[in-house]
Amino acid sequence: MPSSVVRLSARFRRTAAGVGLAVLLCLTAPPAAAVYATGSTSGTQSGVDLTGRGWVWPVERFRLARAYVSPAHEYGRGHRGIDLDLLGASVVRAPADGVVAFAGSVAGRGILTIDHGDGLVTTLEPVITAQVPGAPVSAGEDVATLGVGGHAVPGTLHFGVRLDGAYINPMLLLGGLPRAVLLPCCT
Repeated sequence: MPSSVVRLSARFRRTAAGVGLAVLLCLTAPPAAAVYATGSTSGTQSGVDLTGRGWVWPVERFRLARAYVSPAHEYGRGHRGIDLDLLGASVVRAPADGVVAFAGSVAGRGILTIDHGDGLVTTLEPVITAQVPGAPVSAGEDVATLGVGGHAVPGTLHFGVRLDGAYINPMLLLGGLPRAVLLPCCT
């Protein structure tokens, strides 16, 4: 086979892969102008029913800034949680009933970890909180305010959930994407 045909074939494969990736990103990315409010519960993970647990979003109004990306393996690249761009208030709420497992600073950012039982643990960061380990919290209770630091873009809250030590998509407990509220154009 002539080398020009082989190069064309390799170029075609790279282009096709790029187009496929672009389509996938468009299908999974949230709309740029969508603002989200609260949602309902639904979903399963590894055979565990995560529905009907009464989970609530940790903030009132937000824009999904970064979605969950499952790593290929335990130590692989990914995004083990979701980032919520807060719109308005900076109050952070407990997503479900539980007990504070950790509240403090790690690598210069405030972290709040809540153990919800049944192997479910949430992490909220960066936050400023007066909570102490062992304190009970209720779903929807104000537990912190948005802080700064960490990997999240300033003004965003990282919300991670672990089930038996393995990260899962928090949206499984919150019913996927909440209802969208359309914003006026050109403000």
